Parts: sequence; C-alpha cells; structure tokens
Amino acid sequence: MKNPLHNDWASLLEDEFQKDYYLRLRSFLKKEYTEEKIHPSMEDIFNALHFTSFHKVKVVILGQDPYHGPNQAHGLSFSVQPGVAIPPSLKNIFKELTHEFGMTMPTHGQLTHWAKQGVLLLNNVLTVREGNAHSHRGQGWELFTDKVIQTLNQKEHPVIFLLWGSAAQKKGELIDTNKHIILKAPHPSPLSAYRGFFESNHFSQANQILRENNLEEIDWSIPKI
Repeated sequence: MKNPLHNDWASLLEDEFQKDYYLRLRSFLKKEYTEEKIHPSMEDIFNALHFTSFHKVKVVILGQDPYHGPNQAHGLSFSVQPGVAIPPSLKNIFKELTHEFGMTMPTHGQLTHWAKQGVLLLNNVLTVREGNAHSHRGQGWELFTDKVIQTLNQKEHPVIFLLWGSAAQKKGELIDTNKHIILKAPHPSPLSAYRGFFESNHFSQANQILRENNLEEIDWSIPKI
C-alpha cells in the first residue's frame, strides 16, 4: 500500500505499512470512517509525524488516544483545533507552564508551535470514535507507535520523553535510557494532576537538558493565532 508519510519518517517506517497488523488496521479504519464518526479526520491521522520530522525530534510528549469530541482532535497529542474549548488536561498543562515560566494563560489549545520546534506530540492510538474514548484500542495502532518510539532510539543526541500517567509510562520500556532521558509524572488530568504533575517542572528540566547537550531550547509559549 502507499506510504502516507511525507518526510524522513517515510523511509524509516515504510516496512510497517506492509505488515499484517497494519493491513488489518487499515481495513478496520476504512470501515470505521465509512460507518462511524471518527476523529481526527483521515488527513490529520499522521500529523504528529508530519509536523515533527525525525531529524527534528528533541522532546516527545506521549498521549493516550485522540480527543473524542467534535472538532477537537487534529493529530497532535493534547492539542485541540483553534476555536475549541481548552480541555481539562491541557488546561492543567498550561497551569504548570504558568507556574514554571510565569507566562499568561493561553487563550487557545493548538500546540503546533511546539511541534514545529521538535516536540513530537504522539498519541499511543491515533484514531477514536466520536464520544467513545479508547474505542480503537487494541486494533494495531499500539504496534505502530511502538515502532515510532523504537526508531527514535536511533537518534544520536538524547531525546527527552515526558511520560505522564501509567499508560504513557508503559511505553518507557521501549526507550534506550543509556542514551535518552525519561521524565515521569502523573497524568495532567484533573483526577491526578495534583498528585505530582503540578510543580514537576518538566518543561524547565527539558530545556536544561537540551542546553547541556548544546541543543536549542523549546519556546513553550503558545502564540496567539
């Protein structure tokens, strides 16, 4: 089948698109997109990889599956399209940013500014049925995103993985920690953020690690659109 990726990820992941699990996943998705309301739109499924090419990745923020409300998801973990209310977990991420950097609370939740600087905003599962969280779990996306993580092990400079919550932290087993760095905290959802996500200082720590490795820091602000 045709490789849906447009940048350097295309050659790194091309074998995945021929594997049995992916062909089964593709058949499942064709049926789902025909019969159900699925998020994000088909064109946006691989946006995390399209916005952040392999050679640019410096930081990874791993989410679970896309937002399942109308017009929210656009292929980047935790990010929502402009004009959509900021979801509770993202609001807590922004609260942590205001604590760390004293920035004012953003007015929208689109995180493409981060993605373009080398922050891979990857979900574990890349699609979902509207109104039905985790509805595409166990269909094959987990194997694909495992391969993305394993491919990042090849990078020569350290990649910083921000793993929030137990689901993201399970993926940590795939990361070569002799070379790369994992920062762990509870998930930023309102149910768990107060258990250690707040004041984790992950964004400042990530920038410090980048500085120590002579890499450009991330500007964590959210510019007005």
